[in-house]
Amino acid sequence: MSKIADGAAPGRKLPPAIVALGFTSFFADVGSEMIFPLLPIFLVSLGAAPTFLGLVEGLAEATSSLLKLASGYVADRFSQRKSLVIFGYGIAALARPLVAIASAPWQVLGIRLTDRVGKGIRSTPRDVLIATSAAKGEAGRAFGFHRSMDHAGAVLGPIVATALLALGVPLRTVFALALIPGVLSVLAVTTVREPDAPPKALDAAPDEPAKKHLPARLRSYLLIVALFALGNSSDAFLLLRARDLGVSVVSIPLLWTTFHVAKLGSSYLGGSWSDRMPRTKLIVSGWVVYAVTYLAFGFATEAWHAWALFVVYGTYYGLTEPAEKALVKDLAPERVRGRAYGTYNFIVGVMAVPAGLFMGWLWQTWSSRIALAAGAGIAAASSVMLLVWARRGTSEEGAAGASR
Repeated sequence: MSKIADGAAPGRKLPPAIVALGFTSFFADVGSEMIFPLLPIFLVSLGAAPTFLGLVEGLAEATSSLLKLASGYVADRFSQRKSLVIFGYGIAALARPLVAIASAPWQVLGIRLTDRVGKGIRSTPRDVLIATSAAKGEAGRAFGFHRSMDHAGAVLGPIVATALLALGVPLRTVFALALIPGVLSVLAVTTVREPDAPPKALDAAPDEPAKKHLPARLRSYLLIVALFALGNSSDAFLLLRARDLGVSVVSIPLLWTTFHVAKLGSSYLGGSWSDRMPRTKLIVSGWVVYAVTYLAFGFATEAWHAWALFVVYGTYYGLTEPAEKALVKDLAPERVRGRAYGTYNFIVGVMAVPAGLFMGWLWQTWSSRIALAAGAGIAAASSVMLLVWARRGTSEEGAAGASR
């Protein structure tokens, strides 16, 4: 299942639906990143305490994760997934710029939650659309393109906001101008032509009712992903470590932009590679990069170490994000694909909470080096488990073939 699917054609153009969804995410991220990096400063100016900042992001992530799971079940019951995607992007596009007129921290919390509601509604059906629209053997390249466009928006958004502020545009006006890329994201997704649903006979014989639960092999894969996610804490800890290594506060946004540039380039390449080699090997390679980078951050001593390590760390995303989602498509029959992506997105999102608490406890109780080493250890253990999982699957397929 983890090997390249037959029929891949690396030179072919991606389907128009995938290109449109890529530009949708690009514009949405431009609008989001025009606001998000400035949100903590804005909240403090409204009188919010530091603990309120954590409350905002914690509730936002929990809300988004739960809705990603729920929208997966909805996507399996209704064929019009595009409508869910438009609705999700539309909610976020309209809600996000309302920060410009907020006058109290609780209002920002409400806006941020509404924004994440939109993200939760759209993410899973969008992933299903990408998986369904991708040509045979090109799911990795499709998801790689989408992730690279997403990261491109994350690069451009802060640059646009910084340029506007440098020109003297008031902060609230910058927030309001985020409406423009938000509207463009909705317009882009309206151009998507939803692929026709495949015949039911592809997934179940006429005399056999379609099973509604996720395949056992997919469930075991998701358990390994959950273990890795437990050690995959917020990248904010790495920014904190970079500050400890001497990276100035003024340089942090530039470091963050550099990080997204590395993610952008590696995502498209990683997606293409995952269609040409076993996906599990690519995922394990990414998890190993993660483990090595975390260890190196713990032992780093100079500011330039942080810059170099963030570039290397960006390749971890490119190696893993497209391949992980493409592997979900490989393992999930069409009839449960919405639930499969919903469960995957839910696991990745909800595990961020215990991962952050675990990392923060180790960081505060012991040291940053111990905390980072723990994250590296969990990544290494997950890599071994995924290799065993892949080998066991190959053995089972070989045994099944021999018995025929």
